[in-house]
Amino acid sequence: MLGGTVAFPFARAFAQTLSTGSAELTVVSDGMMTLPLGLIFPDAPQEELVKLLEEYGQPTDAMRPDCNVTLVRTGDRLAIFDVGAGPNFMTSTGKLLDSLEAAGVAPGDVTDVVITHAHPDHIWGLTDDFDELVFADADYHIGAREWEFWSSPDAIAQMPEDRQTFVVGAQNRFAALDGRVNLIGNGDEVLPGIEAVETLGHTPGHLSFMVHGPEPVLIVGDAIGNDTVAFVHPEWPTASDQDPALGAKTRAALLDRLAGDKARAIGFHFRHPGAGIVERRGGAFVYVAA
Repeated sequence: MLGGTVAFPFARAFAQTLSTGSAELTVVSDGMMTLPLGLIFPDAPQEELVKLLEEYGQPTDAMRPDCNVTLVRTGDRLAIFDVGAGPNFMTSTGKLLDSLEAAGVAPGDVTDVVITHAHPDHIWGLTDDFDELVFADADYHIGAREWEFWSSPDAIAQMPEDRQTFVVGAQNRFAALDGRVNLIGNGDEVLPGIEAVETLGHTPGHLSFMVHGPEPVLIVGDAIGNDTVAFVHPEWPTASDQDPALGAKTRAALLDRLAGDKARAIGFHFRHPGAGIVERRGGAFVYVAA
């Protein structure tokens, strides 16, 4: 069921609420990013890419993905799935705390922080300017494979030079979680009725999360990076995936599953507020906003 809207003091001006069973999900914004097309789709046929973006009414000079953060309230727990970029990534991101305030949620209300993966726009918001945890009273959950990769002393060597700051940023945030993080894996129930789903490729341990109920909802993270190109051409590799071939395989399988199961999906970088369903049309998939 769709809820109402909340006015925000920045672009991407509303939240969306939906439910399944006893779980209530609310999507709020951390802002948006601007990324060169060549950074995301360097190997795609550029004329076809531009034409596709034009058909969807999307800008063709750059990708401008929204950043959607999902809250799930179930019983006495309020979980937040990813925490945005914080104040030190891009000037157009780091809006999460404003969004939460507008939605009537204080950081102290959050009981659980669940991380899909450790990229800056998903975890740098864990700490504030003083390196203190923003959600100080919460329990923290992240994939064991994801934690092991980013924590490794070899992680920097496995990243291209322009992404080595990702490793430094992740390790700094992980240090703040030392001794209080719950490491999870595929099929684990992170909270009652919420199952971790392994969706590898974007990062070595990327997890999505299925919120079970009469109308299930999959919190996709970045396993499907947008609601246009990735749906029409899931096979196109993207440079944002650490393993582009595995990322494309995961993306295609996930779209097929979502279309077959008729499950709703919330994509971190879908057009805000980011919740919708996947349908098959012809030889491609189509995103239908809720």
